[in-house]
Amino acid sequence: DGWSRVSAGAAGAAGRCDVSARMPSSAKATVLILCTGNSCRSHIAEGILRATAGDLLDVQSAGSHPAGFVHPFAIKVMAEIGIDISRHRSKHLNEFLSQPVETVITVCGKADQVCPLFPGQVNRHHWAFDDPALAAGTEEDRLAMFRRVRDEMRRVFEAYAAGRRDAHGGRGEA
Repeated sequence: DGWSRVSAGAAGAAGRCDVSARMPSSAKATVLILCTGNSCRSHIAEGILRATAGDLLDVQSAGSHPAGFVHPFAIKVMAEIGIDISRHRSKHLNEFLSQPVETVITVCGKADQVCPLFPGQVNRHHWAFDDPALAAGTEEDRLAMFRRVRDEMRRVFEAYAAGRRDAHGGRGEA
């Protein structure tokens, strides 16, 4: 049917929930990345996907219980790979309930459990990643955890972006 899926490998299996609504082809499809706190993983994923497919997709992130901030270590490890998320803000998923969202991607188990159906939602993926905010130890130990999770997410979300491009013959629409 023209909608793509990507294997998340060790990060988890891609899930999909089809509904009848479709996004108009003239608009960028909105991809909403959800996590519980919207402070680490969802912002890392948003930054990576926006950097790799922002010309094709409207990439957003939100949380079921937003922390109210973007974790400084998430900002730091993303800057290390040339992606600036310092202007991101922590948002509640309710901000997106009244607008069309073509794809919802949950990156933690708790968000997957409480994820509502959004208007226009066609795809749903759940790719679980460890929570780097729970890392213990020295600052360098904690940063190492953030880097590991960032690198895992980068592989998955870059592959997802490539799949979206391939599904549409490399055209500037996802």
